Amino acid sequence: MVMNSEQINTIYRLHHEDKWSTRRIARELHVARKTIEKYLLFPAGIPKTRKARKSKLDDFKPTIRELVEKDANASAVVIAERLRPLGYTGELTILRRYLRTLRDIVHVPRAFIRVESNPGDRFEVDWGHFGSLDYQGDKRKLYAFCLIECHSRRLYVEFTHSQSFETFARCHIHAFHFMTGVARECLYDNLWTAVTERYGRIVRFNPRFLAFARERIGRTSCRSMPIDIMGTDNS
Repeated sequence: MVMNSEQINTIYRLHHEDKWSTRRIARELHVARKTIEKYLLFPAGIPKTRKARKSKLDDFKPTIRELVEKDANASAVVIAERLRPLGYTGELTILRRYLRTLRDIVHVPRAFIRVESNPGDRFEVDWGHFGSLDYQGDKRKLYAFCLIECHSRRLYVEFTHSQSFETFARCHIHAFHFMTGVARECLYDNLWTAVTERYGRIVRFNPRFLAFARERIGRTSCRSMPIDIMGTDNS
């Protein structure tokens, strides 16, 4: 039963000012007790609960969680590419917002094992960032190509103004000459010049980088130059 404002005011006056019981008010106004109790709790009537609008993510949240558990640092772009074939049509904005919330909940502990290398077993390669240099108003970003021999910790560093593939390859050659050869294994921290895409343990290498690696193997006396990816941070 829906009551008008005058009837509601009467209920309040009789209950709060005249101290009538709900039974007496119901009998006097010929209204059910449950109706009297309802309007005493909600003067404007029982509030209507707005049905939550279904998000385009709802059907894919279990899949997204599974992907994040496999790779905690997978970007929204990579996850969206995995969801599109499954029928996801949402924008990256809502996916990024959900991923921020999800990563606060899902914490995947990562195990790190200390690896001791023998001489010549492994090189680790990465870029360093050192702000920029100002050439009379012409500011140019400054980078450092770093290659370290893991056993001796011997380090080769070359500063550049570019992270292009050509610069990347040239720095390798300089470093190999400095080290007087190449190691049996080179490790890269998801560098975009070496890796075009990574999903969990699945890695897609830059084709130009693979061609460069094959070429250098043929020009050295080293038996092999396997490529591996370590870490999770994109550079």
